[in-house]
Amino acid sequence: MNEIVNTNYMNEIVDNIVGLVQKAKAKLATSVNSVMTETYWNIGKYIVEVEQNGKATSIYGSGLLTNLSHELSLRLGKGYSRPNLNNMRKFFLRYPNCRSVS
Repeated sequence: MNEIVNTNYMNEIVDNIVGLVQKAKAKLATSVNSVMTETYWNIGKYIVEVEQNGKATSIYGSGLLTNLSHELSLRLGKGYSRPNLNNMRKFFLRYPNCRSVS
């Protein structure tokens, strides 16, 4: 009988700890998503400020995104392709107020 009580007690403890870890993981995922969204928005803003001098359209032929993609991919790895950088730029242009994104 004592083993059954201990087993039930242990299961309850384990279940509670598992619940705590699962809640923490969910909060972490939300936090990471929020930080990454803000980072991508800021990258897009920076590209617009540098490449476009704050204008909605860029001066084509400068090759900034292509060169930037190459250098960032070398230093940071995947995720900084020219299309991704262009999407970050568009993201900033679509949502010029970062607060409206979150």
